[in-house]
Amino acid sequence: MQTLDVYDWIAIVFYFLVLAGIAVWVINKKNATTEDYFLAGKNVGWFVVGASIFASNIGSEHVVGLAGAGAGNKLPMLIYEIQAWVVLMLGWIFLPFYARSGVFTMPEFLEKRFDARSRWILSIFSIVAYVLTKISVTIYAGGIVVSALLGIDFWTGALATVILTGVYTVLGGMRAVVYTETLQAVLLVIGAAALTIIGLDKVGGWESMTQTVTPEYLNMWRAMDDPDFPWLPLLIASTITGIWYWCTDQYIVQRVLTAKNIKEGRRGTIFGAFLKLLPVFLFLVPGIIALALKMRGELEWESADQAFPVLMSNLLPSGLRGLVAAGLLAALMSSLASVFNSCSTLFTIDIYKKLKPETPEKKLVRTGQIATAIIVVIGMLWIPVMANISGVLYEYLQSVQSYIAPPITAVFLLGIFSKRINGTGAYVTLVTGLVVATVRIVLELVKDNFSTDSILYQFGDMNFLSFASWFFLFCMILIVVVSLLTGQPAKEKVENLTFGSISEEEKSKNKSSYNWVDIAISIAVVIVVIAVMIFFNGK
Repeated sequence: MQTLDVYDWIAIVFYFLVLAGIAVWVINKKNATTEDYFLAGKNVGWFVVGASIFASNIGSEHVVGLAGAGAGNKLPMLIYEIQAWVVLMLGWIFLPFYARSGVFTMPEFLEKRFDARSRWILSIFSIVAYVLTKISVTIYAGGIVVSALLGIDFWTGALATVILTGVYTVLGGMRAVVYTETLQAVLLVIGAAALTIIGLDKVGGWESMTQTVTPEYLNMWRAMDDPDFPWLPLLIASTITGIWYWCTDQYIVQRVLTAKNIKEGRRGTIFGAFLKLLPVFLFLVPGIIALALKMRGELEWESADQAFPVLMSNLLPSGLRGLVAAGLLAALMSSLASVFNSCSTLFTIDIYKKLKPETPEKKLVRTGQIATAIIVVIGMLWIPVMANISGVLYEYLQSVQSYIAPPITAVFLLGIFSKRINGTGAYVTLVTGLVVATVRIVLELVKDNFSTDSILYQFGDMNFLSFASWFFLFCMILIVVVSLLTGQPAKEKVENLTFGSISEEEKSKNKSSYNWVDIAISIAVVIVVIAVMIFFNGK
């Protein structure tokens, strides 16, 4: 690792000055109501919505972890990064229902479609999921990045970034998050693109890199008997997780709800889907480059998660290295800011306001700020436990998400596509799902205490992709059976909230919210996704 020089520090300081300027400008705009604070006044355009979706998703855990997957023979994890087609589902399928319902949060939508029980369980489920899969992972990855770049110890780096991000998130609310994320998305793309281009030049081009790591290494499709990434469970599980993450999770959907209208929101998701095509080239490929250079003896790193920071510090020239370092810090901060604000929204709107409906708007905003601080502390306490679940950061993230996603995906999909699914079916599925997911995580941590022949060991040791696929099928059957055995939902629970009950007026409104350009770009994005899947077949 090379340390940063004076030109690098000038680039980093310049970035933080611009970021501070944006934050101060936003903070000076009053956040008088919960709509101002949590949804940026519902007045955001498509470019900012799309950039915010991308920046929220691409945190330092992606930069570090996806490059680590490229460097650590885990190329099938690439499938999670070519889910631009799932982002399109958010805009084309889910957003119209969310917009018509006028909700702030996803649990609030479940209450409108089902009942208050589903709202409560999803609120708790989501906050637990944020601690397990977002806050702790982001802080952990940020600590790795900051300590590697700035030469300080892990916890100092992690704490400093958490505090800095927390300040502008608490003071500026959602408006501060989406506008700073727009800057961070632009910086991250420029910096990572520069590293990819310089890295490919250093390694002698794509062909030379492929020969070093062998073509078989670049195969994301593995045999069904592969112990880690059998191709069919990989395809099914990644789709289930993708729909949960992109279409039903507060963390992402909240960005789209800030849009002025459905048209701007949908175009934001189309732009976000286009940006989502970039991580393959910006982060995964540098990981493969780092591995090729290591195999040739030109680069040295201990764990795969260090591949990106080491490559960056050794290959990039002075000044540009600082810019990419700022981009990595930006990625960390944008993810943290997003999850802080989402936790704040969930706790305030779905729990506190539900318990105390007469609370004034200003007090609700203050309550959300306090809740954020508490959740951050819990996330930091979880970091040491993370290390026991999976060796590579990105795989850890996907494995835990694979346990959380199936019941939520089943409830939202069938809730929107079927009028017959009722509140009891949704509630039973969510509760059962939370219990099964918890049992799986615990057994994965303690499985070595059981005999390898025991059911408990096999349940904890089962491939996480196969587990997620069967778990999703179980949840789909459960919600259908319970709903059919209990009464039909009331008319107001399905009207304009399911595909079979949209009024002609609403259909007409939705039709006028897009044109042929939106359709053409969406189709082009899907074609690129298919092309990437075909390209990475190891031949």
